[in-house]
Amino acid sequence: MHTATALEDVCARARDLEAVALDTEFVWERTYYPALGLVQMGLGGGDIVLIDTVALEGELGPLGNLLEDESVVKILHDATQDLQILARATDAHPRRAYDTQRAGGFVGLTATTSLQDLVEWGVGLRLDKGETRSNWLRRPLSESQQEYAAADVRYLHELRTKQLAKAEELGRTGWVEDEMTRYDDPDLYLESDPDEAVNRVKVRGIGRMSGRQRAVLRTVSAWREVEARKLDRTRRMVLPDEMLAKIADYGPGSFDDLSSLKMTDRQISRYGDGVLEAVQLGIEAEPEDRPRRGRPGPEEFRQQARLQIAQGFLVGRCERSGVDPILVATKSQLGDLVEAGPDAVQAEMSGWRYEFAGRDLEAVLRGDVGVRLDPEDGWPDVAT
Repeated sequence: MHTATALEDVCARARDLEAVALDTEFVWERTYYPALGLVQMGLGGGDIVLIDTVALEGELGPLGNLLEDESVVKILHDATQDLQILARATDAHPRRAYDTQRAGGFVGLTATTSLQDLVEWGVGLRLDKGETRSNWLRRPLSESQQEYAAADVRYLHELRTKQLAKAEELGRTGWVEDEMTRYDDPDLYLESDPDEAVNRVKVRGIGRMSGRQRAVLRTVSAWREVEARKLDRTRRMVLPDEMLAKIADYGPGSFDDLSSLKMTDRQISRYGDGVLEAVQLGIEAEPEDRPRRGRPGPEEFRQQARLQIAQGFLVGRCERSGVDPILVATKSQLGDLVEAGPDAVQAEMSGWRYEFAGRDLEAVLRGDVGVRLDPEDGWPDVAT
């Protein structure tokens, strides 16, 4: 499908349905943002449409209207990235998404199960993933590419039906519905904070930097993030991580200083002013705390022990119930909860999470109950 009229017609048909399956194919090698090449739409019953976003040149208004239509469920697998790409391409705020990958974590699978494995579980077929690294911007698309793309939405309706039936059998329909509201959150579709881009810098020696150097690394990383977005180029194409680390180490104050760090004349001409301004901002900022080095102290050992007890309880509760622990709390989230204490649990683990595990976790952190191995199945649980 490569005309605006055809797109409008298929989106009108889709908006008359209870649910529609969606997927995207894109190229993400030399750009900051994924370059969208194709949108697959499954209308059910084998009715699949391939939307040629290259031919449509970004004129995707009807698709945006479908994404925002709260009367239609949008079924995707591993939904976050696809929804973010679609939201940016259509300037729409997606509503009522259903993620077959995340839903799997409620019905005895993991919340990171691949589509290939999920189709094998739900349909008994093994998808061919031979076109994973295709160039989805080149035209014409081959028959193999088109079949591969269509297969990504062909079974999503069936998988959702099977998952919901299993969730109802387990009494977890409300849990699944509650979990899918995460995709309605407008914050999911916002640009990340450039100030946090420093966490993406991966070079040796960062842990040895002084507080001042770490502050400079943060401001220079934020500058690079903004510049990469503006140019729609990869971060490395602006400046590689290794160069950011050099800049943070030496704190250059002039173009000559940048040249001594082996920045090219082209880089200096294009980015020099921005880099030097970012360096100055870092120098003027509060020095950042350095990571604590050496042997952990007694309180850190106690904190680690509390975390291990909480992890043991949570894993036991989830494994016994066939729920993926990552749906309840990631290791990082659990660590923050243990550090914050029991009074933080209900606010951070609201809804189904609190009823399923949060209430007992609260009691564990307060010391009201202990954790022991269940003699029947061997999994940790609260001692009663």
